[in-house]
This record gives sequence, C-alpha cells and structure tokens, in this order.
Amino acid sequence: MSTLFSTRCAGPSRPVDLAGRPLRSAPWPAPDPAAQHRQRRPTYAGAVRSLGPADVAAAADRISTWVTPTPLQRSARLSELTGATVLLKREDLQPVRSYKLRGAVNLIAGLDEAARRRGVVCASAGNHAQGVALACAELQVPATIFLPSTTPRQKRDRVADLGGKQVTIVVGGETYDDAAAAALDLATDTGAVMVPAFDDQRIVAGQGTVAREIVEQLGRLPDLLLVPVGGGGLLAGCVAAIGGSDADDRLVGLEPAGAASMTAALRHGAPVRLDKIDSFADGTAVRRVGEVTFPIVRDSGCRVSTVAEGAICVEMLALYQTEGIIAEPSGAMASAALSDPDQLAQLPIRQGQTVVAVVSGGNNDVSRYGEVVERALIHEGRKHSFLVEFPQEPGALRRFLDDVLGPDDDIALFEYVKRNNREFGPALVGLELGSRDDLEPLLRRMAASPITVQPVPPDSPLFGLFLS
Repeated sequence: MSTLFSTRCAGPSRPVDLAGRPLRSAPWPAPDPAAQHRQRRPTYAGAVRSLGPADVAAAADRISTWVTPTPLQRSARLSELTGATVLLKREDLQPVRSYKLRGAVNLIAGLDEAARRRGVVCASAGNHAQGVALACAELQVPATIFLPSTTPRQKRDRVADLGGKQVTIVVGGETYDDAAAAALDLATDTGAVMVPAFDDQRIVAGQGTVAREIVEQLGRLPDLLLVPVGGGGLLAGCVAAIGGSDADDRLVGLEPAGAASMTAALRHGAPVRLDKIDSFADGTAVRRVGEVTFPIVRDSGCRVSTVAEGAICVEMLALYQTEGIIAEPSGAMASAALSDPDQLAQLPIRQGQTVVAVVSGGNNDVSRYGEVVERALIHEGRKHSFLVEFPQEPGALRRFLDDVLGPDDDIALFEYVKRNNREFGPALVGLELGSRDDLEPLLRRMAASPITVQPVPPDSPLFGLFLS
C-alpha cells in the first residue's frame, strides 16, 4: 500500500508511506469496498463471554490511577421542565473533555509488556483519538493515530499535545473509513494492538465505569439514565454496569435522527450499514454499530430513541446560556431528550424521580456555532426562507418590508439576482421570527401582498442556487 500521509510526532510534518519512506505526491487510493466490511478485531481470552458488573468494577480499579471521577450537576432548568430531579453527569470535564479516556485507559493499561512494546493503533476523527493519545502518554506506550484529512487543525494539534512523544499522527483520506482501513493494515502488518473506538469488550467495560460512578455518587441506581449512542460502547457499558435486569426500565439510549444506526440494527436484528448519515453530531455519527456492542444492547431490552439534530442544537445553546456548559452536539444529545417537548413526551418520567443525563463530551469547534444557531432557529420554527419575485422597480423592497414583515421579524438573509430586460427578479429572503406563533400571521400578510412569495424548505436545492 503506497499512500500519501502527513505524519506528525516530535518533528515537522512530512508525507510518508506506511513504512516511513518519504513520498513526493500520491493520492490516497479509494478503499476496497470489500475490505471496509471485513471485521478485523483483535481477539483475547474471554472475548465471547458476556459482560457484567464485575467486569466494570475491574475496569474501574484499573483506570482509577489515571481517570478521576466527574461530578453530577443539578440542572434547575431541566428539573423544572420535567418535574424530576435532573442531574448532568459532566464527562466533558475529563482531561480530554469526553468519557472516551475511560475505555482507552482500560484497554491499554491491561496490555502485557510485549504488547505495549509493539504499540497501539487507532483511527478516529476526534474524541477517541484524544483518549488514546493521553492514555499512551500516561502509560508510556507508543501509538500511531490515523486521522481523516477532514479533521480540523485544532483537533490534530490537541491530539499531538496530549500524546507528546509517544504518539505519531498520520493524516490522510477523506473519511473515517479510509483512516480505519489504513490503521487496520498497519496493525496487521506490525502486530500493533488495534484500539477500536467502541467494538471491544475492554473498551465497553471502561466506558461502563460512567454508570458505576453514577451509582456510587447517588448511593443507588437513578430512576432513569439517559446515554448518547454512536457505536454503542457507552450504552453497552452502562448495561453491563447496572445489570441487564435493571436496564430495560432504567436505561435509555439516544442517538441522532440522522445517524440512527442502533435503531436500524434493533429493527433488523443485526448491525446494518447505513448508506447515508448526517454527520453533524460527529461524535455519534456512526454508519454501523459494533458486533460486540449490539447484542449487549439488544439483550438488555433497554429503550433506544432518536433525537432531531435541531433539538440537539437548541439544547447546546441552552446548556451554554443557562448552565455555562460548552457541549459538543453528541454531548448535548441526552439532555436534549429532556428539553424538547416531543422527545420528553416519549420518556417514562414521573414527578420527583431522579434522572441522570450524561454530558458525554465538550470538544466543540467554536466556528460551528453559526450552524448550531441556524439549526436551532429552524427547529424552533423561528427561521424560514422564501423565494420572492420582486418587481424590478424602485421601492419594491420597501413595500415588501412595510406590507409583509411584522414588528418582531428580522431579515437574516437577502440574496437578490437582478435580471436585465425582465419585469421581475428573484430573491431568496431568510426571515427570523420573534416566535413560532408569528409564522401564520406572516403567511397571511404574504398571501395578501401583490408580490409573489414561495416558501422554501431548509433542505431545498434552491439554497445552493442562491448561496453558492
């Protein structure tokens, strides 16, 4: 395999192949579709047995030197909305700002000396890479971490800073699948230990320490525990920690509506690969859940629901503005199920119960907040776009503003294309309303106006025509 990589360790970046030989220029070849679906997971003693509280307890002991407990923080906002006592499990306060450190440390700390000398390999676009990097720095284990070329520079730098001299970063390929295929090849060729993001019992047991810690802090099981779901590592770990008999009525997994891979797996009775996903909630945007995690979740009988990406965005803003928490999209997913009325109606919450929502991560790129605000406004029914045919004459825009806009309406977007030798010119107009209830009066005023107005849904290709 001869592939262009950008490799970073202690020195400057340079393109190399898997053998470390310098390359001038070569594209990353498209991954072999058949290879993408091959399951090449490391095996170890006890790989096929079920996990339980004892495994999670052993993981808690193993990681205790390097992973400190995170607090439970009461949310007055969510408690008032639900009538329950809502506590936020602040995994965003881990040194890597996510729970992923737990599973990474559990796996790597459990390796024998021979395996540690061979080193470890992982592929990740974010939180898992940071967890592996810090674990390897603390345990003095060499690691090669593969990142897709789409990984933001600040995340690359963060992984490098956490891993120090123990970590070599390899950047290339357009997708996570590309990076994962290269990581698997390196592990196969060198004997290095592959550290999966979720599909390994040691990872699952480590992530399960989140639930074990919650029980220790409360002194009992919460009445309801809400957990974000991507590949299923955290949810499966929580099942193992609290025991399957309690998981069916106390544990709820939440996954993004645009990447509902666990829901699809439960429907089909086995993991299935989603052809298309919305990658907005990137920490949980997984095309296929794990072969290890799925049966644990399935057999537990716990509930798995989806959360709309717009609801996640509303909750991200609420967490920041009210609780002062900077959560990534996946980190806000569990509590979004409590703040969104449609989601809350589906949860079995009774007055006075204790509900815990896991804030799984806080690695959010500040540059994304524009998109977060946009999605939140659309979800709340406060942002709408229209295609308007303006007469190409002086004063047309002023008449539109006077006749159509309400006192609390604001123009958020105005893209106008002037047409020579035509009576009318099209404009894409984005309006931000004071509240959802302002939409019907706005539509009535538009209908009464002599100007032709056509609503444009958010997913319409017309957006691309005017914004390109």
